[in-house]
Amino acid sequence: MNKPLSAVSNLGAIDAAHHLHPFSDMKKLNAAGTKIINRADGVHIWDSNGKQYLDAFAGLWCVNVGYGRKSIADAAYAQMQELPYYNTFFGTTTPPTTLLAQKIAEKTGPKLNRVFFSNSGSEASDTWFRMARVYWKALGHETKTQVIARKNAYHGSTVAGASLGGMKWMHEQGNLPIEGIHHINQPYWYAEGGDLTPEDFGLKVARELEEKILELGEENVAAFVAEPIQGAGGVIVPPSTYWPEIKRICAKYKILLVADEVISGFGRLGTWFGHQYYDFEPDLAPIAKGLSSGYLPIGGVLVSDRVADVMVNELGDFYHGYTYSGHPVAAAAALENIRIIEEEGLVERVRDDTGPYLAAALASLTDHELVGEAVSVGLMGAVQITAEKATRRRFKKPDDTGTVVRNQCVDAGVVLRATGDRMLFSPPLIISRSEIDQAVGTLRNGLDWLKDNRGEG
Repeated sequence: MNKPLSAVSNLGAIDAAHHLHPFSDMKKLNAAGTKIINRADGVHIWDSNGKQYLDAFAGLWCVNVGYGRKSIADAAYAQMQELPYYNTFFGTTTPPTTLLAQKIAEKTGPKLNRVFFSNSGSEASDTWFRMARVYWKALGHETKTQVIARKNAYHGSTVAGASLGGMKWMHEQGNLPIEGIHHINQPYWYAEGGDLTPEDFGLKVARELEEKILELGEENVAAFVAEPIQGAGGVIVPPSTYWPEIKRICAKYKILLVADEVISGFGRLGTWFGHQYYDFEPDLAPIAKGLSSGYLPIGGVLVSDRVADVMVNELGDFYHGYTYSGHPVAAAAALENIRIIEEEGLVERVRDDTGPYLAAALASLTDHELVGEAVSVGLMGAVQITAEKATRRRFKKPDDTGTVVRNQCVDAGVVLRATGDRMLFSPPLIISRSEIDQAVGTLRNGLDWLKDNRGEG
């Protein structure tokens, strides 16, 4: 019998010699050494030294139902035995693929009834980007190719995904963004709102969309894309005035509204999807992460009836897809994942119990002299580190500040994420109140360490 892979000796050296990690400075990583994670259960992970961590970030925003769900593994295994793979290209499908599309459509709302499957959120971004342009061309509007997105947004790391995202340091690698993508400001009131109230600032940045449409020409704009809440950009929760104004502008100028639901989908905000929380109906919406809780790679695009009717009745062939689009094993795992979310009432639990509890726990940190704001929706939250509360002045090196606090938390056994000087929470939806207390208490200790060792800032 073969020994477990986690029992292979010298994994760190093997990793350094052969594995190039995503979003990593490999020289620094190899010098520091890779942390080997070899076991997980519930909301906890363990490294190869046997140290336990509370994973308050759900892997990478994705392990919504928690680790160790045997029924998902069983569903995948059963599907592998029956049909491990078949494609969906040549007039064929598989039972779990078709049933998953139906199940997702049950959760999205009345006007999102179709799904195009991919393998990741990045691929989903590439998919809707092409789909939007093809849609308008099929209607005879061949000039409607331009897409408007937001600065500091994240929509994946493929060429189109990274271009749609508004992170300049990503654009610097690969001569991005590609032609036809434009960026407006984000609704980040704390850092960019100045003397405006959050409500006035929300209207101001939303109306930049209208200004950009008029600058480019309505006849040239295909779509606007945004995350309901910006995730990797720092859990930027928009002011209450923002989404109603965005919805009004997209309707006025008849451009497609695209909601990036890769993070906010499948219960994280206490609703099945983020657009439901903010009460708008997107024309297209990429999904991934919580779709299978990360157990197997799968993503897709929710397609509104408005777009699907054109694709079905007017377009003809859509020359786009992936070898593993709607992979039957991944689809079987996703179906079981959704069944767990339904049966255990996790969406309702986040909405009525743990979401409000996390909000109160994070709000308790605002008495700390280094906390400027604490915001959350459902189980997605952020704590803003500040050098001076009254002026919202930030530390001179925000990235270093957040990394220091994050490392303090990890050393203490809680995994959080830092985006610049914002500490991010995105735990599994099964997290308990006591585990929320542990995570927030550990962050307070990390902030105390920073206070005692802050230097001049």
